[in-house]
This record gives sequence, C-alpha cells and structure tokens, in this order.
Amino acid sequence: MTGRETSSVIRLTIALTVRLTALRLTDMEVHFKPGTESRLHELASQSGRPTDDLVEDAMAAYLVEVAEVRTLLDSRYDDIKSGREKPVDGEAFFESLRQREDDLIKQRSSK
Repeated sequence: MTGRETSSVIRLTIALTVRLTALRLTDMEVHFKPGTESRLHELASQSGRPTDDLVEDAMAAYLVEVAEVRTLLDSRYDDIKSGREKPVDGEAFFESLRQREDDLIKQRSSK
C-alpha cells in the first residue's frame, strides 16, 4: 500500500469446522476492497441486518452452489465415461452454430 491508501478490515465470525479430534469453530478475518465494503455496508443499512450475517449468508449460498455444480459435473463426467452420453466436438458445434446464424441472417435479409 502507498502512504495515503487505507485498509479496511471487517471482523466477521464465520463458523468453520476443522477436523481434529473434535470439531472446532474458528473465527475468520475477511478483507474487502473499499468498493465491496461500501456496498456491503449499504446493503446492511438498507436491510437492517449486520454485515456479519450478510457475509455468512452469501458464503453459505455460494458453497451450496459450488457443491451442486461439482455434483452436476461429476454426474456428466460419469455419463460420458460410461457411454450414456457422447462428448460434443467443440469446434464442430461452434461451426454449426455459425452456419445456423448465417442462415438466419440470409433468411431475414431476403424478406
């Protein structure tokens, strides 16, 4: 950082499980860019909810979404590997897409 820039830290308590002999909850410190922090505070002000809660909800939703995408990708990979689905040649697909677009443009211009 240069001399006049300031760093802002929001202290958040997010439950993380760490596998040792027992589950343990730990705190996490999250650093935001000033613009992101400003938007977070604005949303907290508008919603009346603490910033900690907003970040917790956003992270929880993100992690659920990542897990769903991972499950979908694993499933599609298994389908391809087992032969239930055939992979698509990317170049051939985009060439057919370009051709359909060209055909649509020709149809519209001839009207």
